[in-house]
Amino acid sequence: MSPREADPVVGAQLVQAAARLLVEEGPAALSTRRLAAEVGTSTTAVYTWFGGKDDLVRAMVRDGFRLLDLQLGSVGESRDPVADIGALGWAYRRNALEHRHLYSVMFGGAVLGGFSLTDEDRQHGRYTLRFLLRAVERCMEEGRFAPGEPQLVAHQMWIALHGLVTLELGGYLVEPYAPDVCFEAQVLGLLVSVGADREGAVASLKAAEARRND
Repeated sequence: MSPREADPVVGAQLVQAAARLLVEEGPAALSTRRLAAEVGTSTTAVYTWFGGKDDLVRAMVRDGFRLLDLQLGSVGESRDPVADIGALGWAYRRNALEHRHLYSVMFGGAVLGGFSLTDEDRQHGRYTLRFLLRAVERCMEEGRFAPGEPQLVAHQMWIALHGLVTLELGGYLVEPYAPDVCFEAQVLGLLVSVGADREGAVASLKAAEARRND
């Protein structure tokens, strides 16, 4: 049986289970037999989907970015590109919380042990930046941000938000500086740092939060 003929649901379940085992128990837990038992399938199904454990880890990374891309793509564009950046931030954070094990693997937070990722694998997920980059470009074109290099600004925002989300997943953000408080302050600070008017940015973030709660 080829992977194309195999049940895609089982393939997705294997990737999710593998990420959880790798993050929670380490590389030693990632045996073919254990993984098959977690999903309720045969070891043959594991080999059908993945030629080896390196391929399995690579699949975790790629599936993690695929899910992130879907989440970011669901935000869409509005007439307010600053609000779009806020909405993309919420989506990024939501994806990490919903798929915390995959998130840890795709960004190297999990101990990969003897499993290897190539530089190409590690750079694979950069395509997910296109939504943020587009929003930053629009902000500059419309005078909401100071003139600058959109790619660099998008990277600065990504780096800062990734750090916040990583701390949240690790349980480091607690009252009175709980995740929501830190997130809002972080995003507002980023917007102002690249030239956004503070009052206008606050209004845009309120609009972004309203979209999040719709």
